[in-house]
Amino acid sequence: MCVGRIRTGYWKDAAGEYAKRIARFRKLAVAEVRDADPSLEPARRSAVEGERILREIGPQDLLLAMDERGEEFSSEGFARFLDKLDRDAQGTPCFVVGGPYGLADGVRERARRLIRLGAMTLPHELARVVLLEQIYRAECLLHRIPYHH
Repeated sequence: MCVGRIRTGYWKDAAGEYAKRIARFRKLAVAEVRDADPSLEPARRSAVEGERILREIGPQDLLLAMDERGEEFSSEGFARFLDKLDRDAQGTPCFVVGGPYGLADGVRERARRLIRLGAMTLPHELARVVLLEQIYRAECLLHRIPYHH
């Protein structure tokens, strides 16, 4: 689940390509919630977007929030994490990427896990692409497909 649509063509193309690749291994649905009015102050904007995210999260969804305060994985560690989620079957993994000002506290509190994509700040459109690429990489590692070097 992501805040807003990808507006930049090359990020849209990259996200689409990785989504198509992931679909070879698992069902993937990308949901987008409308971003808040850009004239709002950043904290209010994140709060509105957070309310929209939480309304869309179902009881079966295992919320995994992309957040700078989260745990950072190696690609291999992330693959093991996804594999464990599959084996534990405690719900449907739902990765959440916030908008330009990040996630609201309520989303972080509802999350089963906070995951950090890296120490550097990324534009939210790029963060979505990086997450999709890492899910694809994890699937390749788990299925022993020579993509990861």
